[in-house]
Amino acid sequence: MKAVLQRVSRAEVRVDGNVTGQIGRGFLVLLGVSVGDTDTDLNWIVEKIIHLRIFPNDAGKFDRSLLDINGQVLVVSQFTLFGDCRKGRRPGFTEAAPPEIADPFFQKAVAAFQAKGIPTQAGIFGAMMEVELINDGPVTLLLDSRMA
Repeated sequence: MKAVLQRVSRAEVRVDGNVTGQIGRGFLVLLGVSVGDTDTDLNWIVEKIIHLRIFPNDAGKFDRSLLDINGQVLVVSQFTLFGDCRKGRRPGFTEAAPPEIADPFFQKAVAAFQAKGIPTQAGIFGAMMEVELINDGPVTLLLDSRMA
């Protein structure tokens, strides 16, 4: 499982011009599910995101977590995180989990953040989405559960 984690001052996702998710300060999480991912991968990603200390303290140092700042999460499915561009001119997506596997993991991720008390919004799995954000910093990190 991979995630692109962006620290944001605000973010929203729209489908067909309608807002499906909107947050203030927190994280935009672009989440990709791969073939072979398990609940262990999902739990690692969620716990890592919740506890990463990448919000500034009063001295401006990375020292506060999402929990510390009462932040929010916007989760957007992103199968293209598993795009393989090594050969040819068009990416291959054989490592991305098919929708019947990826969608339940996406829904579990949203539920896991909510279960931890994190205000969480989401895009719509499989939809063509427009994502708008104000990246705070900018701070963007890549997480890969298989590198844990």
